[in-house]
Amino acid sequence: MQIGMIGLGKMGANMVRRLLHAKHQVVVYDRSAEAIKAMEKEGATGSTTLEDFVGKLQAPRAVWIMVPAGMPTEETVLQLGKLLSAGSTIIDGGNSFFKDDVRRSRALAEKQIAYLDVGTSGGVWGVERGYCLMIGGDAAAFKRLEPIFATLAPGMGDVGRTPGRPANQGTAEQGYLHCGPSGAGHFVKMIHNGIEYGLMQAYAEGFDILRGAASKELPPEIQYDIPLPEVAELWRRGSVVGSWLLDLTAMALIENPDLNNYTGFVHDSGEGRWTIEAALQEAVPAEVLSAALYTRFRSRKDHTFAEKMLSAMRQKFGGHIEQPMTKAGGELHA
Repeated sequence: MQIGMIGLGKMGANMVRRLLHAKHQVVVYDRSAEAIKAMEKEGATGSTTLEDFVGKLQAPRAVWIMVPAGMPTEETVLQLGKLLSAGSTIIDGGNSFFKDDVRRSRALAEKQIAYLDVGTSGGVWGVERGYCLMIGGDAAAFKRLEPIFATLAPGMGDVGRTPGRPANQGTAEQGYLHCGPSGAGHFVKMIHNGIEYGLMQAYAEGFDILRGAASKELPPEIQYDIPLPEVAELWRRGSVVGSWLLDLTAMALIENPDLNNYTGFVHDSGEGRWTIEAALQEAVPAEVLSAALYTRFRSRKDHTFAEKMLSAMRQKFGGHIEQPMTKAGGELHA
């Protein structure tokens, strides 16, 4: 089927590639003419303006937005709301705040335009692995566009069915799920990212302790020079702490066991903060997730090996730019 994609960054471009590979028709738009040309060479239909973009889509139009959360998304939704006709659907696949989705959905409903908020996880690897899609909003629009979600999602893959789960239980085992009304998709993604903070922090602290075992300040009989890349590789195989994050950690350690190509200055993109706000509103204890968020704040003043590992994981799964160390005068500087 046909869909429009606005935003051809790391994830948007790869999502277009996955859709094209499955023979969907994709009309693309981006502020970068070079990005548009690159997608045209791979089979997409390019456009020069938003008006041109909308004109190349057939009714009922569906537009997927993959631009940064906040004002870029807000402005794009407002412009599309003026250009699209009744019966169209706008999909926000970024990391918007779920309460903004509720507001946008109500405003667009007055124009008979459906709105779907789709929390999208998969990072720069999604073109091959598929994307985990957490979807909120109009149920009829979700059903109409389900072939798009099914294509972008990973499918059953190597994970297989959870023991005891009945066959044909739903779409979750395919990697996409309609989570509820407007905002529900981004709410689930927000909590997903909060958990991600905690998991990353646990790995980072554990490897920092392993590294610290070589300290000369310890008694000689309990000094251990632990090979971190080998431990990461070991834990990937049969361990209960195995995960994709551990896979990426192993990759980073193989490339540079000391991780001295990272400063340890760890960014946060907002979802962790929103997760804690939700926990406060619901009076739900969230000690681990809160600690992980505050550690990122502290990392911007003082850097540890654990924080370099957090930076390495963020760069690996999402291609996030993490203030690399650069050489100046023969020395490494942030």
